[in-house]
Amino acid sequence: MEPKRIYLTALLLFATPAFAQEATAPEPIITESTVTTKQDTTLKSPPASAISPTINTSNSDLCTFGVAGAVQTQILGISTGTQITDENCERLKNAKTLYDMGMKVAAVSVMCQDRRVFDAMMNAGTPCPKDGMIGAEARAAWELEEAEQPSKKEYTSDQKTLMGAGGVVALLLALLL
Repeated sequence: MEPKRIYLTALLLFATPAFAQEATAPEPIITESTVTTKQDTTLKSPPASAISPTINTSNSDLCTFGVAGAVQTQILGISTGTQITDENCERLKNAKTLYDMGMKVAAVSVMCQDRRVFDAMMNAGTPCPKDGMIGAEARAAWELEEAEQPSKKEYTSDQKTLMGAGGVVALLLALLL
């Protein structure tokens, strides 16, 4: 006989069987109790948000940009927005269109509506056109009629700083509401 069969036979002969004991359930313990609870539920949720829509004009050929803002308090929310036209952008587009149509003097005349361009042209010795006149005749006409020159809109850096500070203060006050 092979050794494996000998070991298997010996194992079967000398092994003792194991039997499981039946388990009995313990008797249930019965108790009576009364539970009284009082529950108050407070639901805290944030108020609705005032969200102002954005006005996206960054990839367009328009000379406008959007300004929007919103303020939200626990009780009231306000949202607003508007579009602002950039006049200098319009001036540049109009001048370019006139130049592309071959009307170079008219294009320069449109650009001369800006005081900075007007002053630069005078300083360069090539004054802006005036009533169809160019060159020295235009210079003499502009010097005679200074009231018709483009207005000087100069803001000093102090005025710009004050305007910016006023905007920040207004925003903080609006947030305190």
